[in-house]
Amino acid sequence: MEVRLAKTAGFCFGVKRAVDTVYEQIKTGKTIYTYGPIAHNEAVVRDLEEKGVRVIESRRELERMQELPPERAGEVVVVIRAHGVPREIYELIREKGFVCVDATCPSVRRIHRIAERESLAGKHILIAGNPVHPEVEGIVGWCRGPVTVLESPEDAEKYAPLEGENLCLLSQTTYNYKKFQHIVEIFQKKGYNDIVVNTICNATEKSQAEARAIAAQADIMIVIGGRHSSNTAKLYEICRGECEHTYFIQTLDDLHLEEIPKSARLVGITAGASTPNKLIEEVQNYVRVNF
Repeated sequence: MEVRLAKTAGFCFGVKRAVDTVYEQIKTGKTIYTYGPIAHNEAVVRDLEEKGVRVIESRRELERMQELPPERAGEVVVVIRAHGVPREIYELIREKGFVCVDATCPSVRRIHRIAERESLAGKHILIAGNPVHPEVEGIVGWCRGPVTVLESPEDAEKYAPLEGENLCLLSQTTYNYKKFQHIVEIFQKKGYNDIVVNTICNATEKSQAEARAIAAQADIMIVIGGRHSSNTAKLYEICRGECEHTYFIQTLDDLHLEEIPKSARLVGITAGASTPNKLIEEVQNYVRVNF
């Protein structure tokens, strides 16, 4: 039996950069917070918690935190995770007297700049993505005018702009590439006055394409990632479409080999962008030894 691990599996550049930023901040000895979990991976968050890092779960929680007097300014650090946040969160952090360390993924920050610029130019911003995902909420928070989130091609079919309205179509960095193409085709057929900027990051495109290719050949496909990870869920969706026996696991404890057909000749493994290499290696080695 062959075990094939996707080359693109695991931490993407943006998540690795954000996680590394938090570990660097811990060395300062200051009180460290992250705005939201730094990665959608329970093992990573748990390790940081054990090192004293706390998580601010919402704007309301941030608002309730006590402001620091000028003489204590800088004692508390808030790290912005790779997903980014609305512009108002930066302002609120500084109002509290906290140090804001921005670890927003450069690909996400680019979307913020486009959304702000095009909305100020009078365009209605359309975002292909999950409306309750923190990255999308952050992008919405940089728009200076009307904004609409399209979760699926079906939403795009139903959407009808105002007469003469100019549109700008963007996407969540981890959105399904084929679905984004479908939405673009829908808008083209309807003849909307729009500009399209494909803001799906290169790492996402590559990982989705590689996962699809491996799953198409595999008898078994294992997708590793956190239950709240958007990009991992999309990898699972893609793999499940190609390979009937696709398993979504968070840790090695979720992998039950008795459920896997013994006739399998090729087992494929991929992982979401918030999955540590250590966990991927554990799963890969376990499958090699026990299957």
